[in-house]
Amino acid sequence: MASSKEKALNVTASQDAECSVPDEFPFPFPPYDIQVDFMKSLYRALELGKIGILESPTGTGKSMSLICGSLTWLLEHEQKKEKELLELVRSSEEAAGGSGTDRGTALEPDWMRDYEQNFEQEEKVRNAKVELEKRNNRKEKLRVFRTKAKKNRRVLHDVDGNDRHGNEATQNPEGDDDDDDKLLVADYRSDDDTESRRCSDSGGDADDDDSSEEHVLKIYYCSRTHSQLAQFVREVRKSPFADGTTVASLGSRQNMCVNEAVRRLKALSLINDRCLELQQKKKSTKKDEDGLTVKRKKSKGCSCPFYQYSSLQNYKEQLHAEVKDIEQLVEMGRKVKACPYYGSRYSIPGAQLVALPYNILLHKSTREACGIKLLGNIVVIDEAHNLLETINNIHSIEVTGAQFACAHSQLLQYMHRYQSRLLAKNLLYIRQILFILQSLVKFLGGSPGCATDAACVDKSESRLVTLNTFLFESKIDHMNLFKLNDYVRKSQIARKLHGYAEKYRPPAVPRRDDKERGDGKASSVTAFLHKLSSNPQAVAPSGVGARQDEEGSTSSPLMHIQAFMLALTNRDKDCRIMITKQNLFSKCSLKFLLLNPAVHFKDIVQQCRAVIVAGGTMQPTAEFKEQLFLATGVAPDRLLEFSCGHVIPKENLLPIALAKGPSGVELDFTFRSRGSAQTLDELGRLLYNLCSVVPSGVVCFFPSYDYESKVLAHWQSTNQLARIGARKEVFREPRKSGEVERVLDDFSKCIKNCKQFGSVKTGAILFCIVGGKMSEGINFSDDLGRCVVMIGMPYANSSSPELREKIAYLNKNVTKGADGRLPGQVYYENLCLKAVNQSIGRAIRHKNDYASIVLLDSRYGRASVSSKLPAWIGRHLQVHDSFAPAFASLRKFFMERKLDSTIASD
Repeated sequence: MASSKEKALNVTASQDAECSVPDEFPFPFPPYDIQVDFMKSLYRALELGKIGILESPTGTGKSMSLICGSLTWLLEHEQKKEKELLELVRSSEEAAGGSGTDRGTALEPDWMRDYEQNFEQEEKVRNAKVELEKRNNRKEKLRVFRTKAKKNRRVLHDVDGNDRHGNEATQNPEGDDDDDDKLLVADYRSDDDTESRRCSDSGGDADDDDSSEEHVLKIYYCSRTHSQLAQFVREVRKSPFADGTTVASLGSRQNMCVNEAVRRLKALSLINDRCLELQQKKKSTKKDEDGLTVKRKKSKGCSCPFYQYSSLQNYKEQLHAEVKDIEQLVEMGRKVKACPYYGSRYSIPGAQLVALPYNILLHKSTREACGIKLLGNIVVIDEAHNLLETINNIHSIEVTGAQFACAHSQLLQYMHRYQSRLLAKNLLYIRQILFILQSLVKFLGGSPGCATDAACVDKSESRLVTLNTFLFESKIDHMNLFKLNDYVRKSQIARKLHGYAEKYRPPAVPRRDDKERGDGKASSVTAFLHKLSSNPQAVAPSGVGARQDEEGSTSSPLMHIQAFMLALTNRDKDCRIMITKQNLFSKCSLKFLLLNPAVHFKDIVQQCRAVIVAGGTMQPTAEFKEQLFLATGVAPDRLLEFSCGHVIPKENLLPIALAKGPSGVELDFTFRSRGSAQTLDELGRLLYNLCSVVPSGVVCFFPSYDYESKVLAHWQSTNQLARIGARKEVFREPRKSGEVERVLDDFSKCIKNCKQFGSVKTGAILFCIVGGKMSEGINFSDDLGRCVVMIGMPYANSSSPELREKIAYLNKNVTKGADGRLPGQVYYENLCLKAVNQSIGRAIRHKNDYASIVLLDSRYGRASVSSKLPAWIGRHLQVHDSFAPAFASLRKFFMERKLDSTIASD
């Protein structure tokens, strides 16, 4: 079994002495040695409040190690805390029953002396008693919840899961009345917190009583996709902690909504908007003698039948009683007629483990909206190899010219319609938003009210500018964006405008042919208002189904633009604006690019007790330390690194770096040389030879779809593809996500049939793309991936303006490494190696698995490259300058594995 290694950066002996780490951890089966080492490092990081960078190869039980290591610490920490509280109360009671204390001098009154001596201790004891009472109450509640859940489980099994009458009965709720009050922004008075709260009409959340619920110490587990989170929760259910841990799983409305009328909208943005509309409580108005509105009052009703206080409370109780994944939460929501999306959110305070996707944790406003409290808690980020890029992508946003123009047109019509009913402050801020939208439309080459397909510029251009330069050139540098964003958030003008657009369907900016059909004299605003006055029925309220424009946005794009406006408040040096102008105005765009992910990760690092970033391939880790942790002010001695080997024996893995093909042609897959006929022919000969010696499945990764198409087209013309196909059935990664399952299923069946029934073909070969749909999250275990081939080094396009700007930013703001190399150069290389590491880690999935890894490029032999491969691969890497010895090693490797399998079967 491979050995593990641990290195802690400047962790002093005294700190280690204070941290008692258990030798054994509760585990569902006898753990591997490397799993025990992993859990010890995790426990130490949590106990000492470290930032842990933990690497455990895929297939080594990383998820279960994270669960058992972290929950062991959590439960032991809570037990220690409770023991300390009990000891404090007990010692106080014993002292109170003692013979008395030192009375001091007679010059002081007894009451003053006693007060001074006992006040602080009494305060501690009072707090300890309160805390113990809270803990006992939580335990009792949880006991009651679990008792009720057992009874409810029997009842729910007898309920017909197809009973949807409560859902369908409210398909057309009472929200379609003619009263426009709910479309109006509430009275807004700037800088007045009391009044501003009135503007924050959240639609009558059902958690009014839960807002003050105290949060228990918890672990936030974060991963990329809902499927990964569901798998993690299923692992929790298999663990020894399943019965004693409260778990909440968060997801998007698209995955958790059970209202069929909303689910039918399909698009996430439309589902979000419709959900928020249905939450709005009906408002009644009270008028004085002059007919003026003096008060708006919310009723207790809500248009969504699943968003009711009693049902959500019941849902929360059942969620705390038993560990459930997202699919089970949705099914439970249907049965008890409660919203899983909000029920899960309301269960966060009492949950000890919260599973949530990246975008909720890493985006501050989303995090706060979900009620995530980080202070003193633990954050575990799994699959964190692309964390830097993920943070940048979450906070980058692009808006098209058509969206700016549409938002301007709709907001202008909204203001004209309700001008007489809005306060002066509201009108002031709405006019400021209109000014910004108009300025950005003009900046992109359009004009307010122009056709979306109008000609914009004669020549297309793309350029990157600093934030301050953009604000100056677009002539909005004098605007107070902080105050304006505050108004947009509190007034919820974007949601109001969306409701207005859904109800009245105002015309967006017209197309050229629309203008040509009219007289061309009236603006779209004038035409719309005239249409309203002459024929109100012509713009009757719309139904539930919302439309999407050509860009796929919602009926009103202001919500999307709101995020862009917020992004403009970042520091100038941390971001750039990509300006793209094309010959059609609708195709022009502005894109905000975040260059410094540390600014949005700083709160997490500073508020949490400990942060753990974990993954199967975390190498190279220098970027995490420099750009994500040290850049946020983390002291070097707070970092702890751990990397372990694989559970497989070393003879079950054969990694090879190959510099030349069968005929001696150098394998040079640089952009300049990789397209030559000589290189393509040599690659074809090499793969043909590999297919003759590798049994079952071969997975071959190309750097891009375009290069794959070019290679296969060449092989088709030279008959090399047919020769490879004679040895192994050829499959290709599809470009459409919906076809991935079918291709994988066919690939698997072909390999199984060839092995079971015998065939001229020895299996199948699957051509995949680095960074594509099969390079992450797909397991090519056992016969599916006996050999993984990496063709070339998948460097990103160096001519990309965004990449060039990122490299320039790093060169300017990050210090050079010990080797003197520029940070931008290291980043560019690391992007490539991280993609390689993810792809080649697809094969080995368990301790009895075996596979070969063949890296085709002379550059893989360089020490600077091979040192950044995962340690469990790099330490066994064979570098060959010629094909013959590499081919001999492969043949010997698979003959020995076949012999081992024969002996094992006998």
